[in-house]
Amino acid sequence: MMNSQELFEMSQVDIVNIDRSTIADINSITINQGLPHKEKILSYISQMGNPYCFLSGDIPVRMRFVAEDKSLSQLLINFFSQLKQK
Repeated sequence: MMNSQELFEMSQVDIVNIDRSTIADINSITINQGLPHKEKILSYISQMGNPYCFLSGDIPVRMRFVAEDKSLSQLLINFFSQLKQK
């Protein structure tokens, strides 16, 4: 199991310069739906390696999470309001 330091380091990977052969393709991940929730998560992480970086086909993807007090609905309203004003 990964510790918090390892997870932090994985979250800091530079997606632009990453060696694509070192990250998993999300399309190759399979999860046994019969497993308990915790085992599904462990299976996902073991298959992904770095849960913050993966490929979707040939496209590298980096997941980032930001601590926000705003809900997704509010963020979308703000985003579309800004588009409307342009």
